[in-house]
Amino acid sequence: MSRAARSCPAVAGLLLALVMAVLAMAGAASAHEVRPAYLQIDQIGHSRFSVLWRTPLFSGIRLPVVVRYSDGIKQVTQPSERELSDSIVERSMIEAPDGLPGQRISFVGLQATITDVMVRVKLEDGTASTTLVRPSQPWMDIQARQSSLEVMKVFVLSGIEHILFGFDHLLFVAALMLIVRRWGMLLKTVTAFTVAHSITLTCATLGWITLASGPVEIMIAFSIVLVGAEIIRMERGGTSLAIEWPWIVAFFFGLLHGFGFAGALADFGLPQGDIPLALFSFNVGVELGQLMFIASLLLVVHLVRRVIEIPRSAIVTAAYAIGIISAFWCIERLHSTFL
Repeated sequence: MSRAARSCPAVAGLLLALVMAVLAMAGAASAHEVRPAYLQIDQIGHSRFSVLWRTPLFSGIRLPVVVRYSDGIKQVTQPSERELSDSIVERSMIEAPDGLPGQRISFVGLQATITDVMVRVKLEDGTASTTLVRPSQPWMDIQARQSSLEVMKVFVLSGIEHILFGFDHLLFVAALMLIVRRWGMLLKTVTAFTVAHSITLTCATLGWITLASGPVEIMIAFSIVLVGAEIIRMERGGTSLAIEWPWIVAFFFGLLHGFGFAGALADFGLPQGDIPLALFSFNVGVELGQLMFIASLLLVVHLVRRVIEIPRSAIVTAAYAIGIISAFWCIERLHSTFL
């Protein structure tokens, strides 16, 4: 069996590159992630509530989901609509004479999509709740109070979902696995990436450091291009910082990726009374999702190695595929940010 066939990171990178190519063609407009819809309800009087309903745009098409309230909630004003680059925002007012707890909110059409809805409800006494509504159950019953365990569950699941749909983050991890050929160094490199993006995720979420999301997303895509180029350099016998000390490069670019995670967490909205718990839970979810991804790749590699032999040229092919996809994301994000 060849050296390339014995290198599980090489096979993993090849398989993922092929998958990413299909995903990029199928959903280029949402290359970074599948963003959730967002419903925010704030109490502004004894029985009146302001409503913000944000639905994402996919390739310029609005998510076909409509909010429907139970009979105990009345629409007071017609929604005022504003279109943004990636979503449509509606603002309106509702009235609930008997209060919101115990009322049901349904999302008609959600079951026909792959998008979740993040719902934030804040009452006049400061009580707030955050709920993730999924297509499998497109409704929610508003609770008077949300437990810490429920908050943790929502944000752990959100973190897992974000990383598993964050194709650029996954592609970066796969590219690192193509460079690293030793298990000890792979563990060190993945750990460095985890520590780095945990630092910037925390700092950005707490408002200690802020960066514009557009340039950050461009640099994330560019980081994958650079790692792809380093894979080719290594296969040609060259050396560099990324090849000799990949954990340093993983740490540096992990700082950038952390700002990307923070942008997603901001979209979800943090419960003001449980910010530390929500931040911790989201970060745990991201790490669990990342470990699930790596474990899945290694399992596929183990199975593939038992039946086929991978030629050495497959590594270079995978590197070019990674570079092409990430370069396309760079151009797409440059266009959406500056044009």
